[in-house]
Amino acid sequence: VFSQNTDIDILKPINKNESAFKNAYFKLNTDATTPLGIGIPAGLAITGFILHDKKMKQDALYMGAAFLASTLVTKSVKHIVNRQRPFAKYPFIAKRADSEAGLSFPSGHTSAAFCTATSVSLRYRKWYVIAPAYIFAASVGWARMYQGVHYPSDVVAGAFTGAASAWLGFKAQKWIAGKKEQKKKLTL
Repeated sequence: VFSQNTDIDILKPINKNESAFKNAYFKLNTDATTPLGIGIPAGLAITGFILHDKKMKQDALYMGAAFLASTLVTKSVKHIVNRQRPFAKYPFIAKRADSEAGLSFPSGHTSAAFCTATSVSLRYRKWYVIAPAYIFAASVGWARMYQGVHYPSDVVAGAFTGAASAWLGFKAQKWIAGKKEQKKKLTL
C-alpha cells in the first residue's frame, strides 16, 4: 500500500499541467517507440547486406532478438501482475493516450525504448549516439506517466526490463562470437 501511495504521489504532478506542446511531443515519442525498435535493427540488417558487413548484420540480429525478448518478457509480466492503469483506477489521473485497455506493469513502451537505447549504445559507444538514445528513452517513460497510463514503478520496471534484455543480447552475441572464434582456432 505504501508503494502504491508513493507511486500516486509521484505520478500526480507529472500528470498535471496539460499543454498542447506536451501532448504533441509525448504522443510523438510514444508513437515512435515501436517503429524505432524495429526500424533500427532492420536498417542495420539492410545496410549490412548492401555493404556485405557481417558485424552489422549480427548487430541487427541481436538487437532485433533483444527487442523481441523485451517485448515477450514485458507482455508476460503484465498478464502475471495484472495491474490496472492509473487513469482507470484513479479518477483524478488524466488519460492522454489512445490506450483504452491494457495493463500497467511494466511499461511496454518504456521497455522497448530502453531496449533500443541500450542496444544502440552498447554497439556504438559515442556520446552523440548514447545521449540522444537515452534522452529519447527517458522521454518515453515520462510520456507514459504524463499520459496517465503508467505509474512510476511501471516505468522503472520497463526501463530495467528493456535495458537488461539489450545487455543480455549483447553479452550473448559476444559469447557466441567467442565460441565461434575458439572453434575456428581448434580447426586450424
